[in-house]
Amino acid sequence: MLSSVRSGSTLLRMLLNSHSQIRAPHEMHLRTVHVQLSRDFTAAAMQELQLDKEELEHVLWDRVLHLELTHSGKDLIVDKTPPNTLIWPRLQRCWPQARYIVLLRHPAAVITSLTNRRTDPDHEAIRAEVLGYCEKLEEARRNLDAHVITYEELTAEPERVTRGVCAYLGVPWEPGMLDYGGKDHGTLRPQLGDWSSTIRSGRVQPGRTAESGVELPSRLRELAQAWGYPF
Repeated sequence: MLSSVRSGSTLLRMLLNSHSQIRAPHEMHLRTVHVQLSRDFTAAAMQELQLDKEELEHVLWDRVLHLELTHSGKDLIVDKTPPNTLIWPRLQRCWPQARYIVLLRHPAAVITSLTNRRTDPDHEAIRAEVLGYCEKLEEARRNLDAHVITYEELTAEPERVTRGVCAYLGVPWEPGMLDYGGKDHGTLRPQLGDWSSTIRSGRVQPGRTAESGVELPSRLRELAQAWGYPF
């Protein structure tokens, strides 16, 4: 799953994790799981196997997801870590057969959500952070054969949107997905996904729309319009 922060990825992952065949765990942060080749001969040995540091990390990432999927007893695994969006070309190299769900949200709403979440918000830094995510999302949207949905559609019509996601993933839709509060989704805490009272309610809440007074840089306005958001 590729998304910006504060775009509803935790909600979508809980809906998917409520499916009998889909495992969607907390944020895995695989891009910050690294391999250290501590001696020169270690690198030489791996080079003989045509494995550099990046490829070794891919092997480790794949193994982590495989272990989590095996432990769950399910058939498919979905990783919802938003910063994965920033390295989507590397994910494509690691898993060339992977399928991608691109989750969009109005950039102004993302800025508002980030601003409200932080105690002493740096408004310029927040706009830059959101722009960085949105640029990568647009790259992924244009270059991957992805299934694109929006936060606004997900919260307004969860059954229709999750039916579409299930069809894309090749599994039948299950009504129990919408009752995600009745399932075990693991620990909810900072750095692993959303932990707010809204997500803990166990049901899809109405989406918060973008506030009209949010200042957007011209490039973010262009991207929002390309994604079909009105101004």
